[in-house]
Amino acid sequence: MRSEVSPKRVRVYAGGQLVADSYAPVLVWEVPYYPTYYLPAADVRAELKPGGGDTYDVVAGGVTLPGAARRHEDLVRLEFGAMDEWLEEDEPIYVHPRDPYKRVDILASSRHVEVRVDDDVVASSNQPRILFETSLPPRYYLPLPDVRMDRLRPSDTRTSCPYKGTASYWHVGDHEDIVWIYRTTLPESQKVTGMACFYNEKVDLYLDGVLQERPKSPFS
Repeated sequence: MRSEVSPKRVRVYAGGQLVADSYAPVLVWEVPYYPTYYLPAADVRAELKPGGGDTYDVVAGGVTLPGAARRHEDLVRLEFGAMDEWLEEDEPIYVHPRDPYKRVDILASSRHVEVRVDDDVVASSNQPRILFETSLPPRYYLPLPDVRMDRLRPSDTRTSCPYKGTASYWHVGDHEDIVWIYRTTLPESQKVTGMACFYNEKVDLYLDGVLQERPKSPFS
């Protein structure tokens, strides 16, 4: 596994109490797509009680979080979702730590984007916002007036991204969760707020009249 010390101060809260405060957090890529924070044990303020197996219960503010920590030598891995708040410097982060080697660029474009599902045109726009994110295919966000909203069925699915925010989804025909929208975005992604995006892995997408090859990605 790849790892490196981050220059960011990281604080963690649970039960209204400071669980950890570190000036030397370690980013560990347990999976290829994003890192996890491991914190020096000396920087953990909460009590760690041995739990089952190699896990520890985190006790903070009278609240016990079962199995919410693991220890590897002098480093502690706190379960991200079990904590109430994570801060990098003084700003909250969500879902998981952001990868310092991932970049998100959002560019306005006048290229024509047409989306077809089962050979039916469900979107056509000359004013997309193209989101370029490291290691992922370009994403074409389209204004809602350029989307056949009568073809979309709301989904209960919600996903969260540390760079963009929380997305809600639509189905198209028998194709589930192939369109999403960020109704409220994080500051760095405000350009795509309220715009619809189709998985180009799962639809036929034409760019300036040319059918694009369906990309291969973790979402294929």
